[in-house]
Amino acid sequence: MHYLITGGTGFIGSALIPVLIDNGHSVTVLSRQAKSSSKQLRFVQSLDDVDDGETLDSVINLAGASLAGKRWSSAYKQEIIDSRLSTTVALYELISRLKAPPKVLLSASAIGFYGHHGDERLSEDADVSPGFSQDLCQRWETAALSCASLGVRVCLLRFGVVLDRDGGAFTEMARPFQMGVANWMGSGRQWLSWVHRQDVITAMLFLLEQPELEGAFNVTAPEPVTSKEFCDGMKKHVRTFITAPMPGIAMRLLVGEMADELLLQGQRVVPSRLLAAGFEFAMPTLDDALLAIYGDRSKR
Repeated sequence: MHYLITGGTGFIGSALIPVLIDNGHSVTVLSRQAKSSSKQLRFVQSLDDVDDGETLDSVINLAGASLAGKRWSSAYKQEIIDSRLSTTVALYELISRLKAPPKVLLSASAIGFYGHHGDERLSEDADVSPGFSQDLCQRWETAALSCASLGVRVCLLRFGVVLDRDGGAFTEMARPFQMGVANWMGSGRQWLSWVHRQDVITAMLFLLEQPELEGAFNVTAPEPVTSKEFCDGMKKHVRTFITAPMPGIAMRLLVGEMADELLLQGQRVVPSRLLAAGFEFAMPTLDDALLAIYGDRSKR
C-alpha cells in the first residue's frame, strides 16, 4: 500500500510512519524541509511533485501549525487557520487530478470542534458552542469532507490531548512535576480529554482498514479526567514536594486568549463511534497511560 501523509514529521506522524514501513507499506511525506528519501520513504516539498498517474491508496492529513506554538496574536491565529485549510484544499486539488483517487482520507481535526460545554459528555453528535477553536475545526472538517465528492471515504479525527513521553503537549504539562511541583490550572474542574499516542496510531490503522466507517470520530480515551484529577494521577508516578495550582488570572497574563480557549475550559469528550465499531483502547485510563510513559514507580 502507498500512503501520502501531510504533517508526517510532527508528533503523531513521526510515530505512525515507522509502523507503516514496518508493515511493508511505502510512504510519501509532504515536508517543507528537503530530506533524503529511501526505498519505502519519500519526501516531497509540494503536492505538485506527486504525478497525476501515481497510485495513492490512502491519504492522511495531519498538517497544521501548533495551537500552543505562540501567543495568539491576530497574525498567528491566521497562520493556524491557513496552515490547516490551505493544505486540505491542496489535497482536494491533488485528488481531483489523480487518475485514480485514493480509497480513504483520514483528516485531523480536534475536540475543539464542540466548543465549551462544562460537564456535559460529548459524543460525535453533540451540539457545538461558538469560539475560535470551534470555527477553525468546522472549517477544517468542511474542507476535508469536500473530498467525498471525488469518491473518497473521509474520516475526521477529532483528537484530544495526545500524551507520550517525547513530545506534544505532555512535555509542557509534565514540566512542573519534574521540578517537584504538582499543579493544575484554574479551578481544576475543567475536563481534559486525553489519549495516549499509541492508541492514536492503532485507531488510525483501525479506521484505514474498516471500509464501512466514515465521518467524525472522537480520538480520545474512554475516561476523560479533570485538571485536578490529572494532577493527582501524575503525583502517583512523579515525586513532587509542593502543590501550587496556577490561578486563571496568571494563565491569562502568560498566554492571553489561549488560556480561556484551551487551558481554563475543556471538553468532556467520549469516543462513542470508535467503541461502537469495536475498537479497543490499550490504555483506557490515565493511570494506564502514565504507567506506559513512566513505568512502575514501585520498581524504581
